Amino acid sequence: MKSQSSLKHCYRLLLVLLLTLPGSVACAQDQHLLIAAARVFDGYTLRSDTAVLISDGKVARIDSREAFNDSDAPRLELGDATLLPGFIELHAHLSYQHVPADTVLRHGITTVRDVGGPLHQPYGGDGSLRLMTSGPIITAPAGYPIPNLGETDIAMPVADEQQARQAVRKLVAGGAVVIKVALEPGGEAGAPWSGGHTHAHSHAPHSKTHDKPRSWPMLAPAVLAAIVDEAHLLGRRVAAHLAEPKGAQLALDAGVDEWAHAPCDRLPDAQLQRAAAQQVRIVGTIDTLSKCPGLSSNVRRLAELGAEFLYGAEIAHPDIPWGIDGQELLYLQHLAGMTPLDVMRTATSKAGQYLNMPLLGSLLPGAPADLIAVKGDPTQKLKLLEYPDLVMSGGKLIINYFEN
Repeated sequence: MKSQSSLKHCYRLLLVLLLTLPGSVACAQDQHLLIAAARVFDGYTLRSDTAVLISDGKVARIDSREAFNDSDAPRLELGDATLLPGFIELHAHLSYQHVPADTVLRHGITTVRDVGGPLHQPYGGDGSLRLMTSGPIITAPAGYPIPNLGETDIAMPVADEQQARQAVRKLVAGGAVVIKVALEPGGEAGAPWSGGHTHAHSHAPHSKTHDKPRSWPMLAPAVLAAIVDEAHLLGRRVAAHLAEPKGAQLALDAGVDEWAHAPCDRLPDAQLQRAAAQQVRIVGTIDTLSKCPGLSSNVRRLAELGAEFLYGAEIAHPDIPWGIDGQELLYLQHLAGMTPLDVMRTATSKAGQYLNMPLLGSLLPGAPADLIAVKGDPTQKLKLLEYPDLVMSGGKLIINYFEN
C-alpha cells in the first residue's frame, strides 16, 4: 500500500511538472489539474483556502481545499497567493496596431475586445488570447479617425441612412460583437487624437499628427439613429467614441449604449444625469485620457449618479501596459469610488456578463478555465495584478512562476 501511495504521489508530481514545462502547454487542456491558493476570487467573492479543479479546459468545481482531499488530480499549491479569473479588456487596438497577442496574454489579459481594426470572427481562448472585435469604426465621410489614421481597416464612412444600415449588417455578418461609431469633432485639450499627448512612437493609436480642420465632420442624427436601430435589431450594442458635449448629445439622443471613453472635456451636468438615467455604460480608459482637464470631474460625477463603469485601458496606446493596467484599476478605485473587489469584478465577471458570456470572467463550474494568479493579496495592492505569476487560457498553462 505504501509503495502504491508513493507511486501515485510521484505520478502527480511528474504530471504537474510536465504541465508547467515550456513547450508542454498544448497537452495541458485534457488533464485534470487542481489549483489551490490562500485566496481565490471567483469573479464575485473572495474565498479563503479554496481550490479550483480544472478539467477539459473548463472549471469543473470550486470548493474548500479539504473537499478535494480524496481527489487524484495533480495539484498546484500556490500558497500565499490569490487565484482569480483572467481579465477582460474591453477597449483595445491590438490587431490594427500589431500588438503581440501572446504578450498581452502573458500579462494577465485573457480576453480582448478590439474596438477599431480589421473585421473577423471571435477566436482564441484555448491557450491563446480570446479576441473579438467591432471591426472598423463607422463614421462620417472624412470624419474621425480618417484624418489621423486613414480608412483601411480602421474606418467605415457612411453618408446616409441606407449606407448606415448596410454597414451595420456587413459588420455583424463578419463577426462584430459590438458596433462602434465615431462622434468626434476634435480639438479637446489633453486628448491624444487632438495632439494633446507627446507620443512615444509612430505606431500608437491616434499618434499620427496632421493639420486637421477646425472641426471634423460627425454623423448626422438620422444616420446615427439608423445605425443604433439596425444594431439593436441584430442584437448588438453601439459604442461611441466621444469626448465632449456635441458628441455626447448626439449619443444620448440616438440611444447609444456605451461610451468608449470617459469624456475628456467637462460635460454639462444635465448630460451626465441623462447618461446615468439611460444606463449608458462607460468604458473608462481613464489612464489613457489622464491629461484631459475634464476627465476627473466627469468620472466622479458619473459615479455619484450611479453610472456603470467597465474596464478598458486602450491597450496599444503608448502610455498603457500590454496587459493589465494597474493605474487604470487605481483610477477606478479612487475616482469612481470602487472598492478593490468592485474593481476586480468590473474587469472579470461584470465584463463577461456584458459580453453576453455569463460564465466568462468567473471561476464558477462550466466557466472557461482562463485564470491568473499573483503572489500576495491584490485587494490590498491592485498594482500586483500587473505582474501575474500564473496565467492559464482554456485550461492550458501559459506561465507559471510558482514553485511546485
